[in-house]
Amino acid sequence: MLTRNCLSLLLWVLFDGGLLTPLQPQPQQTLATEPRENVIHLPGRRSHFQRVKRGWVWNQFFVLEEYMGSEPQYVGKLHSDLDKGEGTVKYTLSGDGAGTVFTIDETTGDIHAIRSLDREEKPFYTLRAQAVDIETRKPLEPESEFIIKVQDINDNEPKFLDGPYVASVPEMSPVGAYVLQVKATDADDPTYGNSARVVYSILQGQPYFSIDPKTGVIRTALPNMDREVKEQYQVLIQAKDMGGQLGGLAGTTIVNITLTDVNDNPPRFPKSIFHLKVPESSPIGSAIGRIRAVDPDFGQNAEIEYSIVPGDGGNLFDIVTDENTQEGVLKLKKPLDFETKKAYTFKVEASNLHLDHRFHSAGPFKDTATVKISVLDVGEPPVFSKPLYTMEVYEDTPVGTIIGAVTAQDLDVGSSAVRYFIDWKSDGDSYFTIDATEGTISTSELLDRESTAQYNFSIIASKVSNPLLTSRVNILINVLDVNEFPPEISVPYETAVCENAKPGQIIQIVSAADQDLSPAGQQFSFKLSPEAAIKPNFTVRDFRNNTAGIVTRRNGYSRRQQELYFLPVVIEDSSYPVQSSTNTMTIRVCRCDSDGTILSCNVEAIFLPVGLSTGALIAILLCIVILLAIVVLYVALRRQKKKDTLMTSKEDIRDNVIHYDDEGGGEEDTQAFDIGALRNPKVIEDNKIRRDIKPDSLCLPRQRPPVEDNADIRDFINQRLQENDMDPTAPPYDSLATYAYEGNGSVADSLSSIESLTMEADQDYTYLTDWGPQFKVLADMFGEEESYKTDKVT
Repeated sequence: MLTRNCLSLLLWVLFDGGLLTPLQPQPQQTLATEPRENVIHLPGRRSHFQRVKRGWVWNQFFVLEEYMGSEPQYVGKLHSDLDKGEGTVKYTLSGDGAGTVFTIDETTGDIHAIRSLDREEKPFYTLRAQAVDIETRKPLEPESEFIIKVQDINDNEPKFLDGPYVASVPEMSPVGAYVLQVKATDADDPTYGNSARVVYSILQGQPYFSIDPKTGVIRTALPNMDREVKEQYQVLIQAKDMGGQLGGLAGTTIVNITLTDVNDNPPRFPKSIFHLKVPESSPIGSAIGRIRAVDPDFGQNAEIEYSIVPGDGGNLFDIVTDENTQEGVLKLKKPLDFETKKAYTFKVEASNLHLDHRFHSAGPFKDTATVKISVLDVGEPPVFSKPLYTMEVYEDTPVGTIIGAVTAQDLDVGSSAVRYFIDWKSDGDSYFTIDATEGTISTSELLDRESTAQYNFSIIASKVSNPLLTSRVNILINVLDVNEFPPEISVPYETAVCENAKPGQIIQIVSAADQDLSPAGQQFSFKLSPEAAIKPNFTVRDFRNNTAGIVTRRNGYSRRQQELYFLPVVIEDSSYPVQSSTNTMTIRVCRCDSDGTILSCNVEAIFLPVGLSTGALIAILLCIVILLAIVVLYVALRRQKKKDTLMTSKEDIRDNVIHYDDEGGGEEDTQAFDIGALRNPKVIEDNKIRRDIKPDSLCLPRQRPPVEDNADIRDFINQRLQENDMDPTAPPYDSLATYAYEGNGSVADSLSSIESLTMEADQDYTYLTDWGPQFKVLADMFGEEESYKTDKVT
């Protein structure tokens, strides 16, 4: 390769005069035959007919960074083949750093760096060279571009940009367990020399950890490192360039490594026996003590579950774990009694919730301890014999009557006397009193059940030896009813009897009501008062079910003789003492129909059952009268309309004439005769109404005589044909639809009026009188017309 390049350069110098070429290549490609200075030859101009050959072109210079010499650093030289050394050529320099970083001698073309350069700040500069004639100021050469590259020196130490580092590794990890990878960065040129080749090492942290010198991966170097022995480690890591050789630059960082916890330790009780003292007055569910097992692990690995081993006291106590302190909290499930039992002993077990299978071989992760509980005697308040006392007393009981008693005892050792008193905050404090020593309750005022039927208050018992120890119990006193109110008839107090009533007829059923609290099974009895029994117009029949019936005693009653009867009824109850009352029933005599329905007593009495007053009755009657007037008016209008329909013009005698404004109906006119009659003349047409005139809904269909043979149909059609021929207002066409029966073969022959030669004067309607009463109106109409024509002629 080197030989080929030298031959190419030699041929170019001999035949082409030179190109823009630095004679000093990159250091690894320097030519032995070239001068040692950096020279750029600018090719001279050639005639237009001379061929220009371009050879090997160097376009890069090198300059050392951080140059500290007293003279400007020489970079290279520009030279043109047209420069004969006579001073007629001027060299110029432009581009990156021209004039500020690099200068050029305009005459010789020498390039110098006038200040120190930093490759890490700018690794290369791109410049452009130009050779210009001094006199004409015209360029002698095309502008040529070249690069000045700053050559690196080892002036930057490796740096840990992400340091300091924090890492963790589980305790008890094996040797070689991965911890962390660190990375140092060197700003020097990694492509030139060893300035950026970094090697890692540990300066502090051995023998616990090791690091890979090339990758920077940190691993554990000792087995079974215990977090409970040492948890935190600080490792100092060094990164050195130049492959770690002497003279290289180095940087350091700190890695803080924490051993994370694993469950490698079971819980342990610090002592085998725990003594607790619990007052017997401790409430159920309260915490009576705490015990704790120690687990050197951390977090969930130190979570402990406590349980009571079945045995003595297991049914009286319970233990739960305090999640914050991991203590076992003993709680009371049942009340304690010093007088019954003074001490309890049982065992408690502590175990881990989260086990690690790698350490099962170390043994069971649990421990047990004994708990001894001593019950302390506490002064207790008196205890009532019942949780609730219920008593009864009759109303109007004399003041001072004892109605009951309460009892409370002191169950402590060396019992004390008990005193009773009423809680004065209750409502019953003014109606009852209690004996402080005996606990008997008596009335202090008269009681009224109708005012207050029940009293509820509290009794307090206290110890004489310690009045602060008190207990409370509720007292419920029910006031019993005394029969003091007589029964009375429930509504209604008034009834009615028909004038045509029969003896023994029940006209009203009555019942009774009592203001007293009637006990179950109480009965009311009904009877007439002694003075009413003298006049037996009515009597009372007791049904023995707290109801009675008012019964008639004679046949017929007259309003003229007596409109009202007053019947005194005596009602008694069955309580003690017996109470009775006399209630007067008002019986009104009314006129009734045969079914017993009341027709009239008076206006008020008639509508009393439905709750209608006289004003409402008058309003209803007025509405009925108005409705009747409307109906009569409507019927009169309908009759007048019917009469007007029958009085239409007698001249309108045409049949099947349809009024159109266009001419011709022809075969499409289907509103003429019903063709069924022509097909089957035997059919009786009961209701044949003209189709060209809207019929009146009140008009009855015209009755026609039954058609017996084809002759009648033919005569009928001829009659209608003649009528239309003689009618000057008839349209110039007939409205009869022919269908398939017009022409030869038709039973009725031709129906067209075109072939008819009859005239209106030839018509004779006297035969209509022979058709019967159904055609009387038609005969009268045409008879009048004939007489009119006769009179007109005469």
